[in-house]
Amino acid sequence: MFTPQGPTLRELAVQALSSTMRGYDLLAPKFDLTPYRTPARVLDAVADAVRPLGPFDRGLDVCCGTGAGVGVLRGLCRERVTGVDFSAGMLGVASAAHLRAGGGPPVDWIRADARALPFRAAFDLALSFGAFGHFLPDERPVLFHQVYDALRPGGIFAFPVGAPPPVGSRAYWSLLGFDLAMRVRNAVWRPPFVMYYRTFPLAGVVDDLVRTGFTVRLLPLEILGRRQDGSPRARLVVAGRG
Repeated sequence: MFTPQGPTLRELAVQALSSTMRGYDLLAPKFDLTPYRTPARVLDAVADAVRPLGPFDRGLDVCCGTGAGVGVLRGLCRERVTGVDFSAGMLGVASAAHLRAGGGPPVDWIRADARALPFRAAFDLALSFGAFGHFLPDERPVLFHQVYDALRPGGIFAFPVGAPPPVGSRAYWSLLGFDLAMRVRNAVWRPPFVMYYRTFPLAGVVDDLVRTGFTVRLLPLEILGRRQDGSPRARLVVAGRG
């Protein structure tokens, strides 16, 4: 839920009618006061699942936003961490927050589009949290190739994927309604704001990663629980570069 200190309805409306980049520049100062920030329990679950796969020297947070994933990487990596995002506003908030926090390896903040990363064989570990709704399905291969090239041989690209809500549930209709509203908005208003919840199906994502050259494993994030049918509420996708 939004807090009283979070963005107003007017601010959210202005953001929604902006481009994706401009919208996040506007939202950045209050982003961490919205439900869009990745919950701490998800960050902790990913950290616990990734830690045994190390050690890691250098880490990359792909589409780092205000830096929640950078915090995870600073607890996992020994030498250096890099956060990359296309929003200058989000990077500014992230940099200030981590400067205040201190501790851990040094952090570089790079403004770049994840579809054109300025790195080659530079990282042992790449993470990403909550960003993939900003990429259309036909953009995934480019994104995954960029991350693949940014990793050293033997490096890992890891990210959590939640189980889809049961068909007909309140959450199912809520996400479907949001995506339909965004499609209508982008059909009638320019510039587009790309944000969808139902364009990142696990099976298609795994296929795209494999075609890129990754070897893929799926690890249940047990700390986040299981659904009534016994399946995990969330899985960690672990894509290794050969």
